[in-house]
Amino acid sequence: MSTTAPTHGEAVEKSPNFHVAHHFASADHQFSSNKMGIWLFLVTEILLFGGMFCAFAIFRNWYLGGFVEAHHHLDRVMGGINTIVLICSSLTMALAVRAAQMTSKKWVTILLGLTLAFAATFLVIKYFEYAHKFHDGLLPGKHFAATGFQEPREAGIFFAIYFMMTGIHGLHVVIGMGLITWVLLRNLKGEFSSRYYAPVEGVGLYWHLVDLIWIYLFPLLYLVG
Repeated sequence: MSTTAPTHGEAVEKSPNFHVAHHFASADHQFSSNKMGIWLFLVTEILLFGGMFCAFAIFRNWYLGGFVEAHHHLDRVMGGINTIVLICSSLTMALAVRAAQMTSKKWVTILLGLTLAFAATFLVIKYFEYAHKFHDGLLPGKHFAATGFQEPREAGIFFAIYFMMTGIHGLHVVIGMGLITWVLLRNLKGEFSSRYYAPVEGVGLYWHLVDLIWIYLFPLLYLVG
């Protein structure tokens, strides 16, 4: 009898809820291809936000005074709370992946539910933060109507970039919530175990990137302007 441990692909092939697509030679091939695809997708996300970070750096260099003045109108407390919320969500997501690897359906459900709750909390806080800015006229582009700025044009540029970066990030949070809900429903059907957990891991990688991007956005926008 062989004592060699089966590979991940050989193990998942034994799962009743798993099948190898026709264009893959084996489960190992499918698993490695899926993981490579996720990492390539994450690279494109990094390029997307990297371009916006570069745009922010260029405009900040051009309009330093206006950017520093404008960033004082951001709510650091709300931004800080949202940072803590997303860090907690990243922890629960990582623990959910670990629970899936240990075939703990109950804990996967609980931890994914907590991750969704943290994500919803982030969006609710962001809603109140946005509402306050709309009330004060701190709108992007030509809609900027706030008064009292020494450099109103430069402040308007700052808030245009702020809404673009945080808005696109918020959209990614919503997409992440949809993906987490998808794996949560599949987990409730008993589709994941130590033999097959790739979708949970893939969604977890995406969610960690969303959290990491905010960890860069918070100090860049709220603390240094």
